[in-house]
Amino acid sequence: MIVQKYILFYKPYGVLSQFSDQQGRITLKDYIPVPDVYPVGRLDRDSEGLLLLTNHGWMQHRLSDPRFSHPRTYWVQVERIPASHDLEPLSQGIKIQKYQARPAQVKLLPRAPDLPPRDPPIRVRQTVPTAWLEMTLTEGRNRQVRRMTAAIGFPTLRLIRISIGPLSLEALLPGQWRSLTVEEIEQLRCLVEPSAPHR
Repeated sequence: MIVQKYILFYKPYGVLSQFSDQQGRITLKDYIPVPDVYPVGRLDRDSEGLLLLTNHGWMQHRLSDPRFSHPRTYWVQVERIPASHDLEPLSQGIKIQKYQARPAQVKLLPRAPDLPPRDPPIRVRQTVPTAWLEMTLTEGRNRQVRRMTAAIGFPTLRLIRISIGPLSLEALLPGQWRSLTVEEIEQLRCLVEPSAPHR
């Protein structure tokens, strides 16, 4: 009988969401010594935050397949400060390249979240202010958050995924990982089992 493994990892900036790389770049193998687990979805190399890994194929499929929606929340540092009307297209569902993104929950944070510094730090232009958004999406297409903010004229400077459904970064620092608790695994099952494919 295969023991199901579930791992939460706080992916630092610059780490690939895979276990090998022919170019010698930093991968999950440099942080996670657990065999036979694979990331559920991806975070780009230049994105940070919560990554779920498992050896449970069914769960991996349900959480990765775009037909099944579940919330993913991000803190996004953008160039310049958007007004409420600037964010409306994201809340309504904006068209990006050749596809229509689902409506996202978006709000402007009143202050920068308390986060570990990024290494290397973001590029800052002295004359251009920045702002932080909280964005919750129910789909995870390639570089979607970055494309969404760029489409409304506010390029993403830093991107951190802070939660996947009921799972959060709480108590983890960049580069740290832990196994899910029994309760968290059950919460994850409750999240995906009632889901139905989008027609």
